[in-house]
Amino acid sequence: MTAMIMHSPGQAFDEFSLQPSPRHWRSHALAATLAVVLHAGVLALLVAGWSVEPPAAEQPAVLRTQLVMLPPAPQAPEPVPALVEPAPTPAPPEPVLAAPVEPVKPAVDPQLQARKLEQAALARKRIEDKKREQLAEQQRERQENQQRSREAEQQRLAQEQAQQQQRAEQARLAAERARQQAAAQAAADSRQYLPLSKEAPDYPQRALDKNIEGDCTVEYSVNPQGKVENPKVLDGCHPLFIRPSLAAANTFRYQPRIVDGQAVAVPAVRNTFHYRIK
Repeated sequence: MTAMIMHSPGQAFDEFSLQPSPRHWRSHALAATLAVVLHAGVLALLVAGWSVEPPAAEQPAVLRTQLVMLPPAPQAPEPVPALVEPAPTPAPPEPVLAAPVEPVKPAVDPQLQARKLEQAALARKRIEDKKREQLAEQQRERQENQQRSREAEQQRLAQEQAQQQQRAEQARLAAERARQQAAAQAAADSRQYLPLSKEAPDYPQRALDKNIEGDCTVEYSVNPQGKVENPKVLDGCHPLFIRPSLAAANTFRYQPRIVDGQAVAVPAVRNTFHYRIK
């Protein structure tokens, strides 16, 4: 934006100089000041984001038209000259087909219908009863199979128990025979040398309190003087019977065995102590 300063025709200048007068300088200074102020204001508005909004454009007027079609006016039909047609030749008569005769359906008897329904219900009931019987039979067979399985298991357990008892009895008999053989051997040996004194062992008080019974076999050697040497208990002796059995065996005295007129030692002599509560 610029300001134009127009010199009026009546502006006064000095007659003999081109320099303007002081009044002319004041008017120029005032115009320059206004121009600077206006430029500064416009610049501030532009910096602040001011803009001149253009005037809203007017909406143009719209004219709407609609095309309507009218039906054409009816016209009178033109007269058609009558034409004389020849008489048609009579066609032979077509054979008439007889319509199929539908069989007459007999009327449904209510009693017969009710009887049929009853028979159907009975047949359905018989089928259901048969199914129930089959299920019951299967359940009964299943229970019988389970019962047979339990019985077979019980028989097997009983057989195993009987076999175990039989094996235990055989083991007991074998031990008894071994003991009898040992006793017979000891008796055979004793025929050659005779025991002079044997004292029974004391029954342990702890075994009496606990009601414990048993046997204890002691093996030892008899020296030429008839005394017992190196006594030891064999397997199968209860721990409570070991000490009294050894103590009793050490008190035994024997008549020496004489071989060729000389006394000899007898090894592996056994004696079994039987501990019984009466």
